[in-house]
Amino acid sequence: MRIVLGIALALLMSPAASETLVERGAYLVGSVMVCHNCHTPRGPQGFDMSRALSGGQTFDEPAFKVTGSNITPDKDTGIGKWSDAELKHFLVSGVRPDSTKVAPIMPTGFYTVLTARDLDALVAYLRSVPAVPHEVPAPEYRIALKPEVPTYAGKQASEAELADKLARGRYLLTIAHCLECHTPEGPSAVHDFAKASGKGGRTFKGPWGESRSPNITSHAQSGIGAWSDDEIKRAITQGVARDGHKMKPPMAYAGYATMSPQDLDALVAFVRTLPPRE
Repeated sequence: MRIVLGIALALLMSPAASETLVERGAYLVGSVMVCHNCHTPRGPQGFDMSRALSGGQTFDEPAFKVTGSNITPDKDTGIGKWSDAELKHFLVSGVRPDSTKVAPIMPTGFYTVLTARDLDALVAYLRSVPAVPHEVPAPEYRIALKPEVPTYAGKQASEAELADKLARGRYLLTIAHCLECHTPEGPSAVHDFAKASGKGGRTFKGPWGESRSPNITSHAQSGIGAWSDDEIKRAITQGVARDGHKMKPPMAYAGYATMSPQDLDALVAFVRTLPPRE
């Protein structure tokens, strides 16, 4: 009986047999990795999907001022001239084909865990979207940026290990780069992953005003240790906190609302294992 249940769980957690690479890539871009959050222009009513992924939000930080790049297949202003190998290398290294390094607001450090299939899927999907000509401003770097190795990142995952629920949750938490926003930064724009991973406290300014990332560790008072699974899911997918107040962006609630039930369950299960931080 246990063997049968194990096989059933593995099948449930593995990629659907009928799912194409483009479909998988669309799911990753639009749901788990929420790439539109930075790379699609925002209008008064939200994302301008007629110009999807053509370059979006500007981040004006003490360390840099950068705008989300055009990642459509446009050959002049997007990634149309990049080879598949160059695009995959960029996703896990942050190094462009011209050898320049991207600002750390692009969470390539987290993407080091992407499976080979998911890298193929991302490339296939980005090749399939409409090319949109749109030149974004050149990046401005104000201080030397130090490399980071985020918590749970650094090693490519395999499809086989994602059959385990907690391993899959860890993978999803990582490629969704949750700890990028929910870990405070110290000097020189470097995250304190060693001592404060998941503690929250980063401030974000945008059209929504100002928001501050909450503590998502298992701490019973400061974090979400006392929350139910449904309360955590509601916060992720609807932006409603345990006490009922509406939370602000840049958390991409609408994107996370399209995550599969199995992935959402796995993500919540792993979030519960984050060591408590106060």
